[in-house]
Amino acid sequence: MLRQIGVASIENLFDSIPEDLRLLKRLDVPAALSEIELLKRFGDMGARNTAASRVSFLGAGAYSHYVPTVVDHLISRSEFFTAYTPYQPEISQGTLQSIFEFQTLICQLTGMEIANASMYDGSTALAEAVLMAERVTKRSKMIASSAIHPQYLEVAQTYVQHAGIELQPAPFDFVTGQTPISAFDSMDAQTAAVVVQSPNFFGCIEDLQALSEKVHANGALLIVAISEAMSLGLLRSPGSCGADIVVAEGQSFGVPVSFGGPYVGLFATRDKYSRQIPGRLVGEAYDKQGRRGFVLTLATREQHIRREKATSNICTNEGLIALAATIYLETMGRRGVQEVAHQCAQKAHYAAREIAKLEGLSLPFSAPFFNEFVVRAPVEALPLLERLANEKGIDGGIALSRFDSNRPNDFLVCVTETNTREQIDALVDGLRPLT
Repeated sequence: MLRQIGVASIENLFDSIPEDLRLLKRLDVPAALSEIELLKRFGDMGARNTAASRVSFLGAGAYSHYVPTVVDHLISRSEFFTAYTPYQPEISQGTLQSIFEFQTLICQLTGMEIANASMYDGSTALAEAVLMAERVTKRSKMIASSAIHPQYLEVAQTYVQHAGIELQPAPFDFVTGQTPISAFDSMDAQTAAVVVQSPNFFGCIEDLQALSEKVHANGALLIVAISEAMSLGLLRSPGSCGADIVVAEGQSFGVPVSFGGPYVGLFATRDKYSRQIPGRLVGEAYDKQGRRGFVLTLATREQHIRREKATSNICTNEGLIALAATIYLETMGRRGVQEVAHQCAQKAHYAAREIAKLEGLSLPFSAPFFNEFVVRAPVEALPLLERLANEKGIDGGIALSRFDSNRPNDFLVCVTETNTREQIDALVDGLRPLT
């Protein structure tokens, strides 16, 4: 190869780089291993990972749900695993059909009329919803509940801070844990949308119906965010409560926690806003012979249309993860998702009742909840949870001081269908001597 390109040595290829900037010694890396040695090395490293064996009651945007084995099996097929964006519909019918079914399922879950072909995750979906509300209403003021996941709010703020959009906080009630309707009294003629999360960051279910009436009376849109999508299997859909845009994190549907990603954002809205939806829509079509097919019906991305007409710079979507969610939902079916949601709620309420019986521990919020709830301890929550993890092997929750230094004694507990009664009882027993 060197002879063919007329170069005497590999070093000559780097003549343009000053010698004092070049690495003139061998890299400090270990020698190559055989496959057998490498697998043993990985096994030894994996054996040091003790966190995987812990009982977990962690939530706050990432949820441990059971994933049927068929999900991983099907998404690993090369037809799906190696596929990219379906630009050519004539050779992408499988991918397009799966996305079309994904959109249909999201519409059924959220009670909305159209859903796009997924977003990166729940937080960026929320940010895109805020930008979309500004385009639809031509207004620049957003009022967002302070009970939305703090990291979702941070992402939204990052998106809007240079877009001329004001993101105004609305306080939540420290007794109920909900965002009171009166918190949005600052709505005016410049308010584009009100943004709430339900169940909110503290697990409390918001009164979406009452809020939608007030929002629409002011000519604004209602954006509803959901971090625990499994709640859609039990609670009344946001669409039926009057939401205009619904966004969610779809990780609960067949996607492992996996160190925080990749996840999949859900985005659904009313049909009249279809031209303003970010990303793209897959639609159903028919050929000259009347055979059904699937195409990219709407693609409002910068690389598809004129930049000034684009609604988003989303350049791709979480297609493979959206497929995992589709397979999960179709495997479980309506009854299966409802059963999982019921188990989450029932087990969480059992855990809350048992914890509330412990001396010194209380549940500070009175609002109804799905599968997450806040516990208030008589001591700081962070060291309490650390001792619980170290001494009992139980991740008992997330200390809220991580998000708000004014809440040092509060921690958030999440219970899913994967937690057994024995595990819940172990959590309660573990908290008893530590308080």
